[in-house]
Amino acid sequence: MQISEDLIKQITNAVMTEMQRRSEDPCVSSSDCASTAASAPVPSMAGRDRINPEKTDYSGYPKAAQGSDPKEVVIGVGAAFQREIQKTICGIPLDDVLTNVKAGIEEEGMNARVVKILDTSDVCFMALEAAKLSGSGIGIGIQSKGTTVIHQRDLYPLSNLELFPQAPLMDLATYRKIGQNAAKYVKGEQVVPIPCTNDPMSRPKYQVKAALMHIAETEQLDPENGNIEWEGK
Repeated sequence: MQISEDLIKQITNAVMTEMQRRSEDPCVSSSDCASTAASAPVPSMAGRDRINPEKTDYSGYPKAAQGSDPKEVVIGVGAAFQREIQKTICGIPLDDVLTNVKAGIEEEGMNARVVKILDTSDVCFMALEAAKLSGSGIGIGIQSKGTTVIHQRDLYPLSNLELFPQAPLMDLATYRKIGQNAAKYVKGEQVVPIPCTNDPMSRPKYQVKAALMHIAETEQLDPENGNIEWEGK
């Protein structure tokens, strides 16, 4: 991903400095402190108009087809997946993420197909679009930073089957289990939801990087080309 570590550190330091000031300054909520707040460091992209100067051209890729295989699970990946962004927010290679999700699906006897979602960067809508394209009606959405959702085509966008919001705490074993659970939904088997680890400190620790990764993903959206078939290249 074309986001320098210096940029992340610069913005993170500004945010953490402001958070520390607010916790230590008893008058921070008072109108007397307005001038202090106004002079606090403001996170920025250091004058950049875009994180990635160039946008990938997907005009030559085949449009994602409506599936007819009742054993199919469609994996919908983000617009920057494996191109502008190569690793999740905690550094897991996206190649390995995709390999493990597909392996989990196939271990349950189902078939995996990968589609790149180019008209939204919201993981719930990504997963729903994947589910609508899937022959089985079950889909998985994976943002490039690692956040993942299992969805079903006849549900509302936010009424998903399973949500895995804390990408910094996910590992490859979890991604494999996600693939397995998605396949079990297809088979109509009883599914035990995958436990989600929770760490209240992960948000302040990763929020700057998460925001920059989301911007980088959103910059690559291409609604005119819609969703395309993607083989993880």
